[in-house]
Amino acid sequence: MADSGSLQVLVEGLRRLPGVGAKSASRMAFHLLQHDRAGAQALARALTQAVDHVRHCALCHTFTEDEICSTCADPRRDASKLCVVETPADQSAVERTAAFKGRYFVLMGRLSPLDGIGPRDIGMHELIERACDGVVQEVILATNFTAEGEATAHAIASALKSRGLAVTRLARGVPAGSELEYVDLSTIAHALVDRR
Repeated sequence: MADSGSLQVLVEGLRRLPGVGAKSASRMAFHLLQHDRAGAQALARALTQAVDHVRHCALCHTFTEDEICSTCADPRRDASKLCVVETPADQSAVERTAAFKGRYFVLMGRLSPLDGIGPRDIGMHELIERACDGVVQEVILATNFTAEGEATAHAIASALKSRGLAVTRLARGVPAGSELEYVDLSTIAHALVDRR
């Protein structure tokens, strides 16, 4: 690589992105500097503006520029249903379905004892307070179906059920439009167990 401290700093900065290795980061840096300096400046401004203005919603912890996000502030949302997701990206995915009209709580992670991430790190106390506010009647656990996501859902369900709240979990099953012979066996097994 060319002898440039600034270029190396740019490459290292791009490597922080998920799924971007040294070669990809280097290609991006060279492309931006050689072919799209205006795009590089626009990206730098957008990143600076986002870092300066985007924060966590005081109620659900998703990203917002206001103290309360537009979803939490919307009086048409069903406050009796609270959907728990791991990340703002997961919340966005649920919202794009247009199938859920309740409120959210974003954990900003999942339990992972091997990585030192415990209940305090994902806001378990805040979630329990929010769920036990007297308005919430059902908590829908929409954590991912990974080992950590399952452990997180189990811990939350145990804590909330002991407080008398209805707790449900997203169903698992065969994706629409798929053929059984190509679906992995674990998915078929879960679909059979969770059949309705």
